[in-house]
Amino acid sequence: MSKSRTAEAPAPAAESPSVARVRADAQRRGLSIEPRRLADSTRTAAEAAEACGVTLDQIVKSIVFREAGSDRHVLFLTAGGNRVDPARAAELAGAPLEKADAAGVRAVTGFAIGGVAPLGHVTPIDAWLDPRLLDFGVVWAAAGTPHHVFPVAPAALAAAIGATVADFTA
Repeated sequence: MSKSRTAEAPAPAAESPSVARVRADAQRRGLSIEPRRLADSTRTAAEAAEACGVTLDQIVKSIVFREAGSDRHVLFLTAGGNRVDPARAAELAGAPLEKADAAGVRAVTGFAIGGVAPLGHVTPIDAWLDPRLLDFGVVWAAAGTPHHVFPVAPAALAAAIGATVADFTA
C-alpha cells in the first residue's frame, strides 16, 4: 500500500453515515476495506492522487450516466487519467446515455458528486470497470465523501460489485 503524502485528519468521533454504508456494503460483499479520511480534498482525481501519493491512473473515478428518457443510471469506474467515451459507454449500456445531474447521482447512489464510491449505493446500479485499473495492484476509490478514500485491489473490487471489465474510454 502507498503511504499518503498528506497527513490524515484526526478521526471524527463518529464515522460518516456515507462511509459507514460503504464499509458495511463492502463487508457484505466479502471485500475488506479500510476507509481513510484525508486532510486534503479528494473531490477530483488529481487531488486524490496527490493526497494518496499515487499516480493519477491509480485513482478510481466513479462516473454516473443516466439513460436518456429514463430513471436508469449506470456507473463507469475509470482510471483517473482516462475519460469515458459517451458513445462507447452507451453501446455497453445498451441505450443512449446523458450526463447524470447532481440530484440524480445523489438519489441513485446516496453520495454527492466528488465522493461517489463504487459500492454502498442506495439503489442497485450496473457498473463497468476500465481495464487500465487492472494494471495496478492497488487503486484508490472514494469512500462516500470528498475526504474519504480506500485502497483496494481492482480485480477484487470488480468481482465484489459485479462490474464488467470493458474498454469505454476515449
